[in-house]
Formats: sequence, structure tokens, C-alpha cells
Amino acid sequence: MTATSGLGTPRLASPDLLRSVFRRHAAGVAVITARGDAGPVGFTATSLTSVSAEPPLLSFGIGTGASSWPAISKADHVGVHILGEHQQDLAATFARSGADRFGPSTSWHEGPESVPVLDDVQAWLVCRIAARVPAGDHRIVVAEVVLGDPTGPGRPLLYHQGRFHGLRD
Repeated sequence: MTATSGLGTPRLASPDLLRSVFRRHAAGVAVITARGDAGPVGFTATSLTSVSAEPPLLSFGIGTGASSWPAISKADHVGVHILGEHQQDLAATFARSGADRFGPSTSWHEGPESVPVLDDVQAWLVCRIAARVPAGDHRIVVAEVVLGDPTGPGRPLLYHQGRFHGLRD
């Protein structure tokens, strides 16, 4: 293996290499929610992807060790929320282990299919889970869009280099 001129020395595949590379990949920020046996659950996701227009499908990844996984593993429907740059604190709350994600600082309501829907987001969808595909220590969840609202305020929130950022022109 030879290094490309001007680049560092290549490293063998490892979890650290993957994390280091993807810290450089700017991603939109979403929060995925579901109704669990003990109440609402949710987590911050940067792995949200549009999969198909016909039928309208999307996907996201979730670790099988995540606190939300037991509920997501059994849920029929999930909420998908695209966050705006004004929602860095909300993104951090849903990313933090042990946080009271649906406490007083989180504005939300019960939406269609009993899915927790966050207020004041850029856009939201309620989706029916179509598949949960094993992928290492994660599952790739494929979900079909049932309904949603794309008309929320603001500009998108991005995740890059381990921090949340607003979009710059």
C-alpha cells in the first residue's frame, strides 16, 4: 500500500479509523422517536438516508446497545425529525446517555400511531418500520413514510468534527 502524495500514512481498518474518517463527513441531524413500553424513547441520528421514492422509504442505523433499541426493535412506527440549527441543545439531549429526553425542556406531543412528535422541528415524518437489518453491532432500520410535515422553521443543523453546527453560505 502506498500513500497518495500530500496525504498521511494509510492505517489498517479499525473502529478508530472509521470514526476518524466519518468525523470529517458533515451530516444532517435527526432525532428518531418511538413509543416504548415504559413511555417515549428517542435518539439523535446522523445516519438518516433517503432510500426510495416509490414507495417512499428511508433508513437509519441504531446500535443494539443503545437505550432506545429495545423499543425500536419492537415498534411498528417511528417518528423521524429533521432538526434546525436552533436545536443544538435538543440534539445534544437526545444524544446524551441517561438524559431525560422527554423532560420539561423537550416540547413534544403524541402524534399519529402514538409516535412522539417533537415540536418546532424543520420537518417530521411518521414511518412504518419495514425491516431491521443486522449490520455488525447496529441494525439498519428501513421504514416507509406514512405522513409528515416539511414546513418547519429555520435552517438545518449539521454534525461535523464531533460538534453541532449551523449551515454557512
